[in-house]
Amino acid sequence: MAKTVNLATINWLFVCGLAFCLGGVVVLNLMPLSADCICPLKKSGFQNSEALQSVTQPPFDMPEHKLAILVPFRDRFEELLQFVPNITRFLQKQRVVHHIFVLNQVDRYRFNRASLINVGFRFTRDVYDYIAMHDVDLLPLNEDLHYEYPSDLGPLHIAAPELHPKYHYETFVGGILLVRREHFEEMNGMSNKYWGWGLEDDEFYVRIRDAGLQVTRPHNIKTGINNTFNHIHNRYHRKRDTQKCFNQKEVTRKRDRETGLSTLEYKISKIHQLSIDGITITVLNILLECNLNNTPWCDCSGIAAAAAAEEPIK
Repeated sequence: MAKTVNLATINWLFVCGLAFCLGGVVVLNLMPLSADCICPLKKSGFQNSEALQSVTQPPFDMPEHKLAILVPFRDRFEELLQFVPNITRFLQKQRVVHHIFVLNQVDRYRFNRASLINVGFRFTRDVYDYIAMHDVDLLPLNEDLHYEYPSDLGPLHIAAPELHPKYHYETFVGGILLVRREHFEEMNGMSNKYWGWGLEDDEFYVRIRDAGLQVTRPHNIKTGINNTFNHIHNRYHRKRDTQKCFNQKEVTRKRDRETGLSTLEYKISKIHQLSIDGITITVLNILLECNLNNTPWCDCSGIAAAAAAEEPIK
């Protein structure tokens, strides 16, 4: 009897110890990664990435395409709280395999939407075969707007000019634009010269055209500019950074043939897994680099230039 009790006790301790170790692994996987661990997602490590998507993707086998929702972000947390559950429900109904990546700019420079999208693309391109360049304040309402894999012709513009609440010119490609991985690489991504608000999507339209690609848009949509999207941006609470300084206005009206994915300079300081209403998203804390000689308008206040001048020579 004594031997039986001892054996049972040993087995019980072994099971408890194993459970404790497995629990530790789960906790560690949910902790933010240090800067030393940061690297782009890889296909070989996609198992962990898929686990993070368990809430956001429907249960079907071997999806043909995977969509990375890239959300350029700074100080819009209340909008993010609305965006995540809304877009998740919307895409679940369409059975779109996806994951949300919040591209959180944490450096001292002005907001750079295009460069953040370039960072998000670099981080996700080995796992996801198309991206959605998605504003956090634009929520689709019409279920006939399909976030499908774009055709060979070129990007799919969900927020078409005849549907967007605010922008109605023909070459507009902002708001929500879906781009295949190979097309984004072919265009060398987006320009890195657009600090502050506006015009980066207009420059990207010219890149699309120069690459011989075409913008396609949803067909047979019965709603219009007032009821296709919910535009949750409050322009009085969140003012646009429309300031122009140095020669910014002149330079940013031209096609940029110098910068893009190949010239992007940045650091990802932290990667967080954040849960909103039970939906897990990935937040990248991004530090963009600015060449003050090429784009001094990344800081119209002059603080960055003064700080750079005071740095010791290495």
